[in-house]
Amino acid sequence: MEQARTHGSAPAASWSDVWAIDLEIREIVKWLNDGDRVLDVGCGNGYSAVQFAARKRVSVRGIDYIPALIEEARARSVRLGGKLAGAVDFETGDITALTEPTDAYDRVVAVRVIINLGDWETQRSALLACGRVTKPGGLLLLSDATLQGWNKLNEFRAEWRLPPIPMPAFNSYLDEAQILETLAPALTLVEVANFSSTYFVGTRVLKPLLIQALGTDVNVADPNLHWNRWFAELPSFGDYGTQKLFVFRKR
Repeated sequence: MEQARTHGSAPAASWSDVWAIDLEIREIVKWLNDGDRVLDVGCGNGYSAVQFAARKRVSVRGIDYIPALIEEARARSVRLGGKLAGAVDFETGDITALTEPTDAYDRVVAVRVIINLGDWETQRSALLACGRVTKPGGLLLLSDATLQGWNKLNEFRAEWRLPPIPMPAFNSYLDEAQILETLAPALTLVEVANFSSTYFVGTRVLKPLLIQALGTDVNVADPNLHWNRWFAELPSFGDYGTQKLFVFRKR
């Protein structure tokens, strides 16, 4: 509720790093086809869902358990409806009690929602629910923060005497092996896209080092800088991004 009041329709309602969000959307859109029926689970204020429908002729249904965010999402879709290639609709819903029909969607998108569910058993149940509503032959697109990516990035920072980036208190990052083990019975891993690796090296390692070396008062956490924008345009290399996109195909 506080997110909706504070950020309204801005992308910062889900994450303050707007360029990382843009990278994420671009990566997900690669896996969407015109005509797909898409479920965006934990859609927040609808920012990403509307972007999907703007770039592809898809039908997106967004659900989120916070009514105020759904109101923002609906208002966004009304404002931009005539400019969309596809269609969007939004309803209040809960990933931990997903009522969507089984095998209903060509693409199921879960963006930075599983890490917010606290304990692993709840996270595991939500992953299985996302797999359940994916059509056979369809894709589950899971974009989330992993322990492995987070640790690798902090190892990079440690080499240059930078302190570790803490995990936010409201998050519980995912273990990649647990994700694979949970979904393996019904879904096959197609790809793990380390789309944020170069961006995170540039903004979480090089940027603070440059600020430190120059002794400037630039806010290292400010994403609205040309530095961040430039790094968001570079190809991604390595596995230093906390955020990754897991692409699974349902058998």
